[in-house]
Amino acid sequence: MTPDIEAIFLDLGNTLRMLVKDQAHMTRAKQEITRLIGTDEDPQVFSEKLNARYKIYRKWAFENLTEAPEAEMWTRWLAPEFPAEKIAKLGGELTYQFRQSMGRRVVVDKGKEVVVELHRRGYTLGIISNLIGTREIPDWLEADGFSPYFKSILLSSVFGKRKPDPSIYLEAAHRAGVKPINCAYVGDNLERDVTGTRGAGFGMVVIMISEEDLTKATITDENRPDVLIHKFNQLLDVFPGPDQVQLA
Repeated sequence: MTPDIEAIFLDLGNTLRMLVKDQAHMTRAKQEITRLIGTDEDPQVFSEKLNARYKIYRKWAFENLTEAPEAEMWTRWLAPEFPAEKIAKLGGELTYQFRQSMGRRVVVDKGKEVVVELHRRGYTLGIISNLIGTREIPDWLEADGFSPYFKSILLSSVFGKRKPDPSIYLEAAHRAGVKPINCAYVGDNLERDVTGTRGAGFGMVVIMISEEDLTKATITDENRPDVLIHKFNQLLDVFPGPDQVQLA
């Protein structure tokens, strides 16, 4: 086991899961959003309107390092022209469908095998992710059989603060029962994933980035990770077990 590292926290988007642009899946979600809200507007046109409003919300969220509750996000930013009482009650389902309207999320190649193997090697595993919505991740963890492997799961939508605010990392470590210095974080963003992890005092930060994206990136003393990997299964080299098992 890598010296001093007892817990490994994973990001979700572009780390453990990737977004696939499944048009049929996206169309169904857009239609469901308009049905739930009760608008006669064309689902594609309404979806484009929501996406534009979501960009404004994200700018606010990034500037304040805060994630708004689902009801507030919809009544204040995404659908303020509709009855607030009705929209607030639908916030959870609307957020779920809005996420589906962006595409279908799939686990990266060998993702499940790597998680299972890291767990077998004795690491405490967790998730720290900036993500709107409270339903999607619990449903996915249960459906794909990941629930038994993650002790600490902290989403900005539940915690209220976003990466790189150090508090989200510190709370995740606390829930895992592991000191921050003995924690590692695996993400994909050279800015917030490195600065946030460092600010929380984590012992290691690993960034997964494609070779193509790495050639375009600028790495400085402020955003330099401890380890760079290109594929998720390389984590088994970064965090070896007692018998040095690796996936083929």
